[in-house]
Amino acid sequence: MSGLRGYFHPKTATGASSLIPAPPWHYSGDLLTVEYRTDPARVRELLPGPLELAEEDPGAVALIWADWQSCSATGEELLDPVRAQYKEVFAVVRCAYRGQTYSRCVYIWVDKDFAIARGLHQGYPKKLGSVHLTRPHPYGPAPRIAPGARFGATLAAADRRLAQAVLTLREPSETGGFVNGHPMAHHRWLPSIEKGGGLALDELIATGAAAVEAGQAWTGDAELELFEAPTEELARLEIHEPIAAYYRQVGVVWDGGRLLESGTSGAS
Repeated sequence: MSGLRGYFHPKTATGASSLIPAPPWHYSGDLLTVEYRTDPARVRELLPGPLELAEEDPGAVALIWADWQSCSATGEELLDPVRAQYKEVFAVVRCAYRGQTYSRCVYIWVDKDFAIARGLHQGYPKKLGSVHLTRPHPYGPAPRIAPGARFGATLAAADRRLAQAVLTLREPSETGGFVNGHPMAHHRWLPSIEKGGGLALDELIATGAAAVEAGQAWTGDAELELFEAPTEELARLEIHEPIAAYYRQVGVVWDGGRLLESGTSGAS
């Protein structure tokens, strides 16, 4: 009898039920990014060892809305859009490890189960949420990607709104932001099945895009609000000072990461 197949659960005789396919994973998406500064102590409390605050601008945060289409190497998911399309919002900070600056996703909400499964593999702390953002279009009332265009974005989870933003485009930009501009330093954690057994999986990994295509970035003025909720802590990264806001269309390929350390985080 042949073994069970599939890259991820559920594994079956054929592998057709696997929630996600094997990498590489390909993404096309629209990104709305709002960068601001918070209290560095609020960033520090989200960094497990051996990660430290970034030396420069340690309180910088990026809150990013993304409207994605994704697929495996075959591209077949694009012809079955329910398997390809999803939206997410993620909060990114910067950190330091052995003298190098990394980005780190500290909160993230998505609206599809396959995106959560990919996140578990990649070390993203994904949760279910309700995500919406204005889509550009060259006809009708939708905004064009041009000066004066206005884009709205909202995030909710567990029936509570957590964030909302309005971005008004001003001009082309040479960059789409700096907070999310480094390799990601993430932890992959899995508690032991035995009580008191600690972590069965405890890895600090570096991960990032294997390839990137990017359209013209635009910068503009953003209004961002964060809201308290009983089971979410995004609002602890309170807004002290705006930095910048951006809109950009990108194409990304993800094809694995590398292990930095194992069994050293002390997480519980």
